[in-house]
Amino acid sequence: MRLYHHPMSSNARRAVLAAVHLHAPVELVRVDLFKGEHMAPGFVQINPNHKVPVLDDDGFVLWESHAIMQYLADKTPGQTLYPKALRARADVNRWLFWCAAHLMPAVGALNWENHIKGMLGLGAPDAAIVARGEEQLRELGAVLDAHLAQRAWISGDALTLADFSIAAPLADSARARLPVGDLQHVQRWFAAVRALEAWTSTEPQSPR
Repeated sequence: MRLYHHPMSSNARRAVLAAVHLHAPVELVRVDLFKGEHMAPGFVQINPNHKVPVLDDDGFVLWESHAIMQYLADKTPGQTLYPKALRARADVNRWLFWCAAHLMPAVGALNWENHIKGMLGLGAPDAAIVARGEEQLRELGAVLDAHLAQRAWISGDALTLADFSIAAPLADSARARLPVGDLQHVQRWFAAVRALEAWTSTEPQSPR
């Protein structure tokens, strides 16, 4: 299996985290977003959305990070990241969808305005977009913080795909100026995720 990724992509990072933790037999293929490799005809042919990550499993091509995480887990015998029990799996799915539908748009807006635009020389942050993103993220952060008040992990009693999914975009907290630093329970949980071998071994080493 080949997993196309870039270390600066939160979406790709969550798929890589799952692959590494599961010891999935994947070859990591770096797509240089800064050189526009994601727009090259060969890459667009495998993902018309021209985004990472993309998984190629012997000709079966899968894009969308959460789908890739689920697929890798289901291919791994004895794994516990994606539980088999109906309600336990439904709860993990709930948080994966919450992340995709709610958390990622808010984080993405702040990351673009406060970090990516400046790095690409595209001007100053748009104050209105930043204010809206901060308001959304404060509301979402409060939901997550309250949920984590009496638990170590997001879903159930152990690490699951939900933890990798939600932790990946929070890696941009400093650069994107995400208003999550005062969320006590989120920060405790996030520290536990950052201590995992899968996290430390996939930490980006440079901005490019």
